[in-house]
Amino acid sequence: MADEIRAVLKSGKARLAQKQIAEVDAELLLSHILGITRMELHSKRVEVDETELLRITEHFNELLDERLTGRPTQYIIGEAPFRYLTLDVGEGVLIPRPETELLVDEVLHQLNRFSEPISVVDLGSGSGAIAISLASETLTKRDINVIAVEQDGAAIKWLRQNIEKADLPIRVVHGSAMDVLEGVKCDVVVANPPYVPTSQTLPIELTFEPAVALFGGSPDGMAIPRQFIEAAARLLKPGGLFACEHNEIQGPAMAAELAESFEGIALHKDLNERPRFTTAFRK
Repeated sequence: MADEIRAVLKSGKARLAQKQIAEVDAELLLSHILGITRMELHSKRVEVDETELLRITEHFNELLDERLTGRPTQYIIGEAPFRYLTLDVGEGVLIPRPETELLVDEVLHQLNRFSEPISVVDLGSGSGAIAISLASETLTKRDINVIAVEQDGAAIKWLRQNIEKADLPIRVVHGSAMDVLEGVKCDVVVANPPYVPTSQTLPIELTFEPAVALFGGSPDGMAIPRQFIEAAARLLKPGGLFACEHNEIQGPAMAAELAESFEGIALHKDLNERPRFTTAFRK
């Protein structure tokens, strides 16, 4: 990194720090402007002339201004990392989080239980982070069929775009988890449903993301997860796996809802050692 670019980045980090925004956001914004990866920003020597430096600095400050309003960096640059993917995102779709990567890890591990071809349904697929990761990381090793279900019209645009970008044979179904795939039976159902309690006030960054993808439909946030559990019970074969994300206090409620139709119920923690998702097997 040339000294001039280093100085621009340092100034940007200082601006974000005043609002307790992570330094990495400045790195992502500047990398986006330069057309390089964040890693290349640190490893590659970027040489620019005075005119180009002025243009970069002005553009960088414009993006910093946007970020300081609370608008997520991922929306500003139009993409978000998830496992080995770079997903297109924007207003209308939930930004994938690192915590969900662990859910994918667990599902990949559990695929060994099933005979091929393995059938997977991703309920409330959003950007397609889970569905595309499962397909892209298994298709060369296993015979697997993935269906991505999404009800929201704004989100499904991003879902289709990301599947096309990944060039994967994932079937997209536009509809509610409660109604779709009548008569279908599958081996695995995965879900990251809306689960934020309606009584909860969101931090400013989350207010930019679609409320329909965040709020769980009731003061405890469990109304929509209950619907997803009911859908999973309908879709899964006996012995089939259900993996569902939730917040750190909803584990006991999830277990109680699952108890009637599922067994082997297990609570899993995220990278910060907080309970984050539950797995269970259809009775």
